[in-house]
Parts: sequence; C-alpha cells; structure tokens
Amino acid sequence: MAQDIQFAWSLYHGYENYKDKHLSNRRFKYSNILPLIHHLKNKNIFTVKKAGESAEGRDIYLISIGNGDKKIFCWSQMHGDEPTATAALFDIFNFFLTENHFTDFKHFLFDNTTINFMPMVNPDGAELFQRRNIFEIDLNRDATQNQSPEAKILYSAFNEIKPDFGFNLHDQDRAYSAGLSGKSAAISFLAPPFDYAKTLSESRTNSMKLISEQYNLLSDFIPGHITKYQDDYEPRAFGDNFTKSGSSIVLIESGGWRDDREKEFLRKINFISLLTSFKSIAEESYLTEKIETYQSLPNNEKLMMDFIIRHITVRKFQTKYIVDIGINYEEVNINKNYSFYYKAKIEDIGDLSVYSGYKELDATGLTLIIGKTYETEFNSVNEIKSVDPSSLLQKGITNLKLSNVDIENNYSPVLFNIILNNIERKEELKEEAVPNFILCDGRKFKYAIINGFLIKANTMGRKEGNALIFK
Repeated sequence: MAQDIQFAWSLYHGYENYKDKHLSNRRFKYSNILPLIHHLKNKNIFTVKKAGESAEGRDIYLISIGNGDKKIFCWSQMHGDEPTATAALFDIFNFFLTENHFTDFKHFLFDNTTINFMPMVNPDGAELFQRRNIFEIDLNRDATQNQSPEAKILYSAFNEIKPDFGFNLHDQDRAYSAGLSGKSAAISFLAPPFDYAKTLSESRTNSMKLISEQYNLLSDFIPGHITKYQDDYEPRAFGDNFTKSGSSIVLIESGGWRDDREKEFLRKINFISLLTSFKSIAEESYLTEKIETYQSLPNNEKLMMDFIIRHITVRKFQTKYIVDIGINYEEVNINKNYSFYYKAKIEDIGDLSVYSGYKELDATGLTLIIGKTYETEFNSVNEIKSVDPSSLLQKGITNLKLSNVDIENNYSPVLFNIILNNIERKEELKEEAVPNFILCDGRKFKYAIINGFLIKANTMGRKEGNALIFK
C-alpha cells in the first residue's frame, strides 16, 4: 500500500503535465473532443475506431490501448451534463503519450491489460448540456429496451470487449454529503447489484475490493469526502446489467468540492483514481482487500446546500423569529454556447442545523428586510451604472425598473435585478422564491443578498453581480 500511495502522489504532483488544456471549460462540446480523438489516430499506441453514430449523427468512438489479457472498459458522459470524467480520460491519454518516468509502469500496464475507452457516450446531450439524449431518453435507463442509438452502441461495445472490469463514469449533484459528517461527497463509489437481493457474486465482490483499495488511496487526497452511492438495484441501468453479465463494474460519481464548481480538482482525482485502478487490476493487488471497507463507507446523504445563512432575525406580524435560510444555485444554459447564468432559489427556511453549506454566513444579530423595487424608472443601463449602489442598498433596494429597453438575456448586466416593462413584482421570503433581501445591523445595511449572492457593505466597489432580469 505504501508503494501505491507513493505512486498516487507522483500522479498528483505531475498532473499539470498531462492535463488537456483544450478542455478548460466544463461545458465543452463534441467539437472540442473530436480533434483530440483524431490526434490519437496518428499515435501508434492507440487503436481508434468508430463505434457508431448518435441520433443527430455525431460519431461515437472506441479508443483502445494495450495488449494484455485483462480487459478494462471505461465509458463516460452517458449523461450529457456530466463531463468531469470525460476530461479526465483525455488527461489519461496525454499521460500515456508523454515521455516521463512512468515508462516502466506503462509497459507493464500495456503488457497485462487492454484498456478500452468510450468518452462522451451522449454527444447530443452534451451539445445542449443536458442529462438526456436528443429523444429525451435517460440513457442509463435504456439498458434493457435499447431504444436509443447511443445505448445500442454502448451495449455492442461491451459485448465485443467482454471486460473483466468496467468503469461507469458520472457526475452527481453537489447536494450530497458524506453521511452526517457535514463534508461534501466528492467521490462516490458503487459496486452495482445485479438483483433485488443484492447478491454477492465473485465479480461484484471484486468490485468492492477494488473500491476498498481506492478508498484507502484517495483518503490521502480527499479524507472524509468519499462515500458509497445508493445501491438499490435498478434493472434498467447499464452498470447493474453489466454486473449481471459477470463483469466487475465500478461506478464513480464526481460530486462537490468547496470552491470548485467547475470540478477541476475532482477531474484530477478521477485521473488518479482510474490510473491507480488500472495498476491494481494489472497487479491483482485488489484481491487482498476486504469488502468490509467498502461496506463501511458512509452513504450519500442529501445534506449540502450552496449557501446557508444562519441565525437571521425575521420579523412578521409583530413577532420575531430566528431562522436559517438555505440557498441553492441553478445553472441556466444560454443558447447552445458555453455560457450560463445562475438563478438562485430558497431551498429551505427554519432550523437547518443538519445541513452544511459550501459557503456559510453567521447572521446573528442581523435583521432581514425583504428586498424592494426602486420606484423611479431608469432609461438605460448606463444610467443605472452611474448610480452609487450603496445608497440604494441602504434603502433596501434589490430591484430596479428599466423602461424603453429590449434586453434578450435573463441575467442582469448590473449589481441589481432589473424589472422590464413595468411588470408587477413582489419579493417574498418563502421556499422556492428567488432570495432578494437585505441584512441590517440596526438600521445600517451590512449585507445584501441579490439572486442569492452575497454583497458586503464594506466591499461596494463592485458594479456587477449575479442578478436577474424579470420581464
């Protein structure tokens, strides 16, 4: 294990040498990975072949390396908005191509294993950055019906390879925690069952042993942030069906990490996890592990929020309440390009002591004032920008009215929410509402929350934020 940990740390420290700089935005498209795949065709260590076409006619590729008897199959992004592992796979390709001090390891790996990769199984969904394919089918619920072309391609590749080990690579919601620890579930593993009884076959037991080894290795990098994914049998899912066929399947879900919404750090952890797994399979070192380690992993619990403000004083009907407010941010796509904006919502109000936030604010002693709309209409965005924002926030203003302007976007170019066409809008403090309010110390404005984002009174040099347009 000491040598394996040293190997993992070597990967960690050398990662930037292999990280593919072409995939710097998490919302990369098929068009971004296609030239990278064509580049691999010119390298004699890889075999690249077209496995089929998506519903919209995008080629899906199978990339192979090695000549060993142990067969490995990795597939990623069967959900179009889950790209972390796809990027990590291209980092791994660069690792294999780069001359480095891992030469002996790579020769050993290629002599003992044949590794097959299918990156971006759902390129049409990736184009829209949505979970489902263009037919609105969840590919991971199409393993038995095989209605979609992408599902047929994945099944055909699996049957051709007949892998000893398969890696089903996904992203999961940032809302999950490692049990009741208050720590985010950064990486979640699962050895999928193949029946409702969750029977322990040899292949599934081997999956558990490999995950146990991964837990011991990755705990050096993300201690307390490794969990077990929900293990209910899902007869329509690929992992469950592939396990039934006798392969050892490992599900890896990339979750949340503080200050890493782009999941660049978790991309690095995927890189380390997969390469150390390949090493273990080649050496069969996982066989010495105990499945009890896997079974003792904390379960995913949905106990994380993006932002929690604690101990806020709220006055209503001449009564004072002390509450916590939990806020989550939804990423809203802008057309088909790489851009998005955030739309916040109040997830919950009350006692949120069992939840943890990626960001938290202690508002003890502060009183909440519901955001107001400034009565005077502005004629242009430039006119709004000329106004001192602190003077408006001191009055409890979170929304500004704008007349005679046609703005296509739904996100504001200024610090405040913008109301167009003089529509009626009343801010409310309730579940699902957009959080727009002021936190005051006495009568003095201390913080503003506009579209769920924090603005501090002592840092009012900002002119832009993450506000919305209401129209």
